[in-house]
Amino acid sequence: MSQQNDGFQTTDEKETDLPDKSIDNIPDAEDNQENQAGTNADDDPKNEPTKDSVPDGSHKHVHEKKDGHEDEYEQICYICRRPESKTGRMIKIPNSITICVDCMQKAFDTMDSVGMDYDSILKNSEFPGLGNINMVDLSNLQESVPQRQKLKKKKEENPKPVVDIKKIPSPHKLKAQLDDYVIGQERAKKVISVAVYNHYKRVATNTMDEIEIEKSNMLMIGPTGSGKTYLVKTLARLLDVPLAMADATSLTEAGYIGDDIESVLSKLLAAADNDVQRAESGIVLIDEIDKIAKKKNTTQRDVSGESVQQGLLKMLEGGEIEVPVGANSKNAMVPLVTMNTKNILFICSGAFPDLEEIIRERLNKQSSMGFVADLKDKYDDDVNILQKVTLEDLRSFGMIPEFIGRLPIVYTLESLNKDMLVRILKEPKNAILKQYQKLLALDEVKLEFDEGALEAIAEKALEKKTGARALRAIIEDFMMDIMYEIPKDENIGKVTITRDYIEKRGGPLIDMRGYLQLEGRV
Repeated sequence: MSQQNDGFQTTDEKETDLPDKSIDNIPDAEDNQENQAGTNADDDPKNEPTKDSVPDGSHKHVHEKKDGHEDEYEQICYICRRPESKTGRMIKIPNSITICVDCMQKAFDTMDSVGMDYDSILKNSEFPGLGNINMVDLSNLQESVPQRQKLKKKKEENPKPVVDIKKIPSPHKLKAQLDDYVIGQERAKKVISVAVYNHYKRVATNTMDEIEIEKSNMLMIGPTGSGKTYLVKTLARLLDVPLAMADATSLTEAGYIGDDIESVLSKLLAAADNDVQRAESGIVLIDEIDKIAKKKNTTQRDVSGESVQQGLLKMLEGGEIEVPVGANSKNAMVPLVTMNTKNILFICSGAFPDLEEIIRERLNKQSSMGFVADLKDKYDDDVNILQKVTLEDLRSFGMIPEFIGRLPIVYTLESLNKDMLVRILKEPKNAILKQYQKLLALDEVKLEFDEGALEAIAEKALEKKTGARALRAIIEDFMMDIMYEIPKDENIGKVTITRDYIEKRGGPLIDMRGYLQLEGRV
């Protein structure tokens, strides 16, 4: 005796022949393809060998060879964007699309709740069992995840240490290498060399004994153009480790317009070629950290100030962070990967404008009447007053105590004086003057600067109060005419820049190839 109920046929004698709607009882698309290949192997001799047509164990080799190009990267669920290391077994459907078990089960639960006619679905399917259901146009879906959003699989067999303790340069060797590129800032180079050396010793000896060494995150304070960013870029190049440079001005609290805090780690993961293990021993430079200071006298929610500092706390201290791959927001449809930040070195830097006034105000409180009292204008002309900064000054500036406590190493960079600017012009391996000399050497012209010209350039840079950044702008200004006129005359063999030319009171000295010396404006 049979009866009709909501499109399904049930009997009293036996259960229906429809398969169980649980995802565990649905055959994989890959299994269907293997079954078809096995039935047609006798008809077509060109078919590849299958499990039944080869000796025991050899079918594994065939399968590995077929999917060998996918071994390097993890598969990503097309719906929830989670990698297979998170979801487990993936279900493959045509067009190279993979779906995790959870998302597939939710899809069948939804179909069951709306009363789908499974009998008609299975009758219209192309393959027995589940097969290629024609409800969805699979050709409209993307075939694969973009390369920048793919995750490399973790190598579990015989993992090699990311950092070799024997290859870590000692602090004095590291500082000697920095001296070739960075002029001055002796204390800053010494502090950062020791901190980085101790940090990577900590990474290399993480599991040697029960003594756990804390991270040595750093906070660099210095005026604009003093070399904060350049120092970290040079350091990362010497160590050959992944480096991510992030700008704190674009960070906002999660859910607001702007970059999420996790985007800092997304840049580090991209710098490590999406290799999570290598990224977890990299360096992150968060520049313009002073821009996320707590806003004063505000009645609105501080989504780009104190909220960002609070969001960075767990990341700086070390913990499991969900990081979007290839995007700046968690809300984007991209894979998410878990990164452990306990071995990532964070270096924060900022110019902290108006911090000098806070320091002067604190120091001037000590002035009073009497023979031993300090004058109120004693610190007005101190160019290196930032070196007297304290944690209380940073709190007054707007940095919360929890954030400062996770940056145990605080040091300042000196303001650049005239002598340092002259040395920056000519001494580093990639000095600005050497760059222009190389450009003119390609035209077979020799370029020289006399000492008076170098001093004049340094004096003009000091007037701009933008540090070493002013040097490039000044040289570009007076070199434009020379770079324009020199290629016109092939007889010019040497150009000497003088102080008079920098101050626009004369011209450069030009030596012709016939040793005829002429003086005049180009």
